[in-house]
Amino acid sequence: MGFVVAFERGQDSGMTAAPRTFLFLSGRAHRALDPEARRASGGAELQVALLALELVQRGHRVSIAAADDGFTDGVEWKGVRIRACGRFDTGGLGDTANALPAVWRVLREEKPDFVVIYGWTSWLALMCLLRGACGFRVVFICALDGEIDGRFLRENPVRGRIFSWGMKAADARFGITESQAANFRKAGMQCGVTRLLLQQGPVISVADKDVDLLWVARCHQVKRPDLFLDLAERLPEARCRMICSPQDPVLWEATRARACQMPGVEFLDGVPYREIQKHFDSAKVFVNTSSDEGVPNTFLHSGLGGTAIASLSADPDGMLQRFGAGFSAGGDFDHLVQGIQKLLGDPSSLDVASSGARQFVIQWHDNARNSEAFLEGLPS
Repeated sequence: MGFVVAFERGQDSGMTAAPRTFLFLSGRAHRALDPEARRASGGAELQVALLALELVQRGHRVSIAAADDGFTDGVEWKGVRIRACGRFDTGGLGDTANALPAVWRVLREEKPDFVVIYGWTSWLALMCLLRGACGFRVVFICALDGEIDGRFLRENPVRGRIFSWGMKAADARFGITESQAANFRKAGMQCGVTRLLLQQGPVISVADKDVDLLWVARCHQVKRPDLFLDLAERLPEARCRMICSPQDPVLWEATRARACQMPGVEFLDGVPYREIQKHFDSAKVFVNTSSDEGVPNTFLHSGLGGTAIASLSADPDGMLQRFGAGFSAGGDFDHLVQGIQKLLGDPSSLDVASSGARQFVIQWHDNARNSEAFLEGLPS
């Protein structure tokens, strides 16, 4: 499910002469702003929240149209106003239809100049159809490589065609990696690049790392939580921590039950955003087992904590090799196991990967630079 962001292009500094209204449509991004939140969500929602905060810092008025989960409509957190819009984020046809009047009302009240869709969703096509009536333009930000390299279209023929039409109909597009932008251009669509934003600056020194292997993701089949537990079985001496927030109830219960039977695995069922970094700070190696990614937010958390990265497949723009931040196994599980064994068994290799992870976030993920690139890339 994707997310909608609305905002106005600023001057070179990211500021406009007068404050503008920014509207985000995101089911759970508000949880990253709620000081009392105990529920976690995904990395895309975190990016929506971070972009909202960047815009607030530039003097704009920012609202998030969120899935109604009990908050008070109109509550304000960290300068961002939260609006209730029902269950628009489930992807279900009925929920989308039922939420449309509320989303339409918020669009009419907020009067956005630009509506930006973050990741695949039927709302991309809907916003393209509604833009004439409301006077905004549509901008799409690609979240996953599969959205543009053809995988999503192959796996979802009907929804994929609707989504592909929305991408082509959008007024502007952004990738979060150079490779995504190159795929857009290859398909005949202009595209800019805006890399992910950080929650905080890189950590200079970290606490003792008492966790060997860390896995963090929502419980969805694309994240392959089963492979992390397979890995824990192959490395019984490793101290493993699994933070697995519920999404697919059946898969989550099966994962939880299996993990709780393994003495070397500590299982946590979700951690609020404000607490997640300390888990990366205390881990030697972060493990990514996903079958489809863009740039995992967990890679950024790893860099912030000086945590080596062991990835089954994902390696955005070749950053793991380029910065020496860890390794990608190229989809080979045995290679993943062997690479982790080498990292854990060789302190010097682990130190090199830890340093490389820090350099990755320092050089590529400066918030001010990436926010300005985003604003400057919008159509005038």
